[in-house]
Amino acid sequence: MNRTLKRIIIGMLVVIASLLAVVYGVGLSLPQDHVAAVRAEFSATPEEIFATIADYRSYPEWRPSVERIEELPARDGNPAWVVIEATGPLPMELTESEPPIRLVTTILSEGMPFGGRWIYEIEPAATGTTVTITEEAEVYSPLFRFVSRYLMGHHATASLFLSDLGAHLGEDITVDVVR
Repeated sequence: MNRTLKRIIIGMLVVIASLLAVVYGVGLSLPQDHVAAVRAEFSATPEEIFATIADYRSYPEWRPSVERIEELPARDGNPAWVVIEATGPLPMELTESEPPIRLVTTILSEGMPFGGRWIYEIEPAATGTTVTITEEAEVYSPLFRFVSRYLMGHHATASLFLSDLGAHLGEDITVDVVR
């Protein structure tokens, strides 16, 4: 290998290492916790919406990103499962259920780079139902904090969930950022 090629390779490695250091430093400066909320209106009834969201076993049928669901043993009497997606497994637990107005799912975050919960609030509206998803999350890894904040966005996953729900119900919905 000639000297010029070696210098180019070393220079590229230095640039890559510098970029990773900057990303890590920015991630380290971001707060570990965040709250993000999105909302959409549906013409379906609160009961229909609640039943659809609560039936996590059917997620692979209407959420394109979900490959399958694997059941876990109940935790303190609460249903638990693993959502299997291309991005990896996500273990979950249903921690609150108040049909047809509220559901709370919590990430079983042992060994995960993030944790937290989603609060689904389902309210009757003049034209059907308003669904608000509030994500109360912690992102432990500074690298993942950077990705979550600047590349994915804190609202992305909940927005996608509501869009998938709308498509499943045959509705063209608009997802609004609340917080």
